[in-house]
Amino acid sequence: MLKILSGDQVKELDSAHIQKEGISSHELMERAALSFIRWWESMVFSKALPVFVFCGAGNNGGDGFAIARLLFKGGWNVQVFRCFEEGNTLSPDAQKNLDWIPEGVPNHPWNEFDLSNEGVLIDAFLGVGLKGPIRNSAFPIIECINSFPGIKISIDLPSGLLADSPSNGPVVEADFTVTFAFPKLALLFPENAPFTGKIVLAEIGINEPIYEVFPSPYFFIQEKDILPRHRVFGQFSHKGDFGKIALLAGSKGKMGAAILSSKAALRTGSGLVTAFVPESERGIIQSAVPEVMCEFEESPDWNRFDALGVGPGLGLDKKDLLQKTLKGFTKPMILDADAITLLASNREMISLIPKNSILTPHLGELERLIGKSSDHLDRLNRVKEFCLQWQLNVLIKGAYSVISLTDGRQLFNSSGTPYMATAGAGDVLTGILTSYLGQGYSPENALICGVYHHGKAGELAGNQYRRSTIASDILEKIGETYLLLNVL
Repeated sequence: MLKILSGDQVKELDSAHIQKEGISSHELMERAALSFIRWWESMVFSKALPVFVFCGAGNNGGDGFAIARLLFKGGWNVQVFRCFEEGNTLSPDAQKNLDWIPEGVPNHPWNEFDLSNEGVLIDAFLGVGLKGPIRNSAFPIIECINSFPGIKISIDLPSGLLADSPSNGPVVEADFTVTFAFPKLALLFPENAPFTGKIVLAEIGINEPIYEVFPSPYFFIQEKDILPRHRVFGQFSHKGDFGKIALLAGSKGKMGAAILSSKAALRTGSGLVTAFVPESERGIIQSAVPEVMCEFEESPDWNRFDALGVGPGLGLDKKDLLQKTLKGFTKPMILDADAITLLASNREMISLIPKNSILTPHLGELERLIGKSSDHLDRLNRVKEFCLQWQLNVLIKGAYSVISLTDGRQLFNSSGTPYMATAGAGDVLTGILTSYLGQGYSPENALICGVYHHGKAGELAGNQYRRSTIASDILEKIGETYLLLNVL
């Protein structure tokens, strides 16, 4: 996993990398510019589009000058616009790259930019070094960039956005943000989505072991992190080895939740799935998912199961049933949906939850559980405190879903799509997570694998159906994610 460092740590990381590789800071900047160019070429922008590069006086501006030079050499019609006063002192690497701008590249002060232009604007004004409120002189520059009608691409961070905390001033509203080495924390905050556009992670050759000396509780999950966390089963494995799980889900009018969870658990690889549903509704699930067994007891011997998922479609009148279940199951379990709402209104039951269990609230359910948050950073801190206090894992569902672990680490997921914002998607996830727990995965690995596969299945479904994606489409793509990641 990529460790997400603070803005203050970026300079230290660059210095450590430069020392280890035996290169200059200017060479590292050139790598960043080349990495941007590789992404640019993959986008196949038309060469008929003029490119306008707004450059500041710091290293972000240095990236911009280098990118302008490389684009010009590649045959693009490039113009540079300086976002600093004549005579200002530039960072050494920015000055070097400004000096290297070819004579054929027009170089203007920013206030000579014609907003009637069409094309692509590259924002290399302010970067991760920004701290606190931006100066007043930056306001009209950001307003100018935002008034541009064409495509806007920010380098590392949209100008005006703070790297690690909520911003309190104007911010560039980018269509793309190309960020280097690792995503900056603020790029993953939902309130910053209007500024970041699509986030692109550009590799610049910094080896992950270098990160180890830098402390951070935040990590970014990538596809390459998933396969090593999967269990490998042998050719003589039988259905008992793949886990016997139970799902306490569904109620009159909400049996779809039980069906989606049960089927998702089977698709994820569970050997045996038993759904505890109202007896009056059993015909629905047994017709829809004949592979699932049904039971109707309210106080069974839960510990004959390897894992238990509770909550999808359960109903808010099941306080006593939830309490009995929490007392009767001693292993880590999954708690979702109505189970979380019941916990929020009956907080004395939180202490009954088995340690290392997993709660999977959406933002509304989370707010009921931990209270209102002023912003996403506050939300992350509140959830961390909750996890540390109760020794529970919490998944904050949404774009870049956050896995908050019992040791304080918080992991951001990289898979997923807005097309997953549909009823029942969370029920599918409950089935996936319960299945992995039942197969013997640790809660941490169950979360990492489960959330990533769920998001990847959503991407595959979204690519096919776009806005018409429904939860069943996500469920049916689980198997394709196994093929895609080569999970045996």
